[in-house]
Amino acid sequence: MRDGLRGLTTRGRSFLAAAVAAAVSAGILGEKDLLRVAVLLAVLPLLAAAYVGRSRYKLACNRSLEPHRVPVGASSRVVLRLQNLSRLPTGTLLLEDRLPYALGSRPRVVLERLGAHQASSVAYTVRADVRGRYEVGPLVVRMTDPFGLCELSRAFPSTDHLTVIPQVTPLPTVRLPGEYAGSGDSRARSVAVHGEDDAATREYRVGDDLRRVHWKSTARTGELMVRREEQPWESRATVVLDTRAFGHRGDGPTASFEWAVSAAASIAVHLRQAGYKLRLVTGSGADVDATEGGGEGLLLDHLAEVRLDQRGEITTLVQRVRQRADGGLIIALFGSLSMAEAELLGGLRGNGATCVGFVLDSSTWLNLPQKARAEAEHAHGAAALALLQSGWRVIGVDHGGRLPVLWPQAARGSQGFALRAALAETVAGGVR
Repeated sequence: MRDGLRGLTTRGRSFLAAAVAAAVSAGILGEKDLLRVAVLLAVLPLLAAAYVGRSRYKLACNRSLEPHRVPVGASSRVVLRLQNLSRLPTGTLLLEDRLPYALGSRPRVVLERLGAHQASSVAYTVRADVRGRYEVGPLVVRMTDPFGLCELSRAFPSTDHLTVIPQVTPLPTVRLPGEYAGSGDSRARSVAVHGEDDAATREYRVGDDLRRVHWKSTARTGELMVRREEQPWESRATVVLDTRAFGHRGDGPTASFEWAVSAAASIAVHLRQAGYKLRLVTGSGADVDATEGGGEGLLLDHLAEVRLDQRGEITTLVQRVRQRADGGLIIALFGSLSMAEAELLGGLRGNGATCVGFVLDSSTWLNLPQKARAEAEHAHGAAALALLQSGWRVIGVDHGGRLPVLWPQAARGSQGFALRAALAETVAGGVR
């Protein structure tokens, strides 16, 4: 009741004020009829407060997001189900779900009436053009009586989260270099077939099939040797995302960093669907193993929240990749690099790893004067050439570049002498 009195609207307070004025006038004038009017004016807002105050604790709310993970620019449907748990019907209900600014304005929905134990569902859509993880809710319900004399608000504590992942672009199927390494599920090998002399052997154990005896190794060692079981091979890939703030340019959804994040997501999903055992490493500290079931969703959730690192360094990124380096394929998305940073990245080619680097010329995301543009192109070309000479496959990316068009360059043999010549010419032009 006390809460109901605090929720009296301007109309309800006016009724009480009029009741007090009528009662005072009735006492002065001695009019009983005026006193009856005063009682009526006072009773109406009090009854409304009691009615609304009693029903405010008898509501249940459930929210669902369909789906809870969407790419940038896509919409998600939010369904609110409100149920009246009391035996009394409610008055008019105004529903308002709290949303962050990136998801748009707060939706407001009016429910005229909910009967006893009745439930009703309402829905609205949200859309975000910026990736991230957004909190939806809590829901605020404003309840009023039929006369509008009292209004109370109730905020349900439950919230849900909408994850807006980077845009994933389908990529053409190409045969990538260094795609098999280590052990795992049996697959066709893409490495050279070893001769019988190169067969892996071990000492004979009781129960071994005599047909597996390797006679040349037996003659060489003087002990009975047998061939090992064929070691199955697996596809392994590591996707590396450079998060250095000073390596990227531009603002908002069109920034170079957003291009790199979307490219990392597209490449990771493409490789995962192709059967690769996948790992994601970012300069901001994430190290995600997407091998197990649900790994793709986990990877995309990390990319939805990744941010630029103001203190990031290539040295730290190299160390993180090498912590679990086990060969296979490394595909990296870099911002602008210096020659020294490109030389440091050459250390990732150890342990038989094949490295493919998409190097963004982030200066093309800015409008620069002609002289500054030429200097930026020279620096980009010099760093790309240093990376190429260290054994990387280098793919240059300018503003407006489309990943499906660039992706085939990562395939075996796609890097010809044309890129080397172009980079060398860029460096030579800068020296002049």
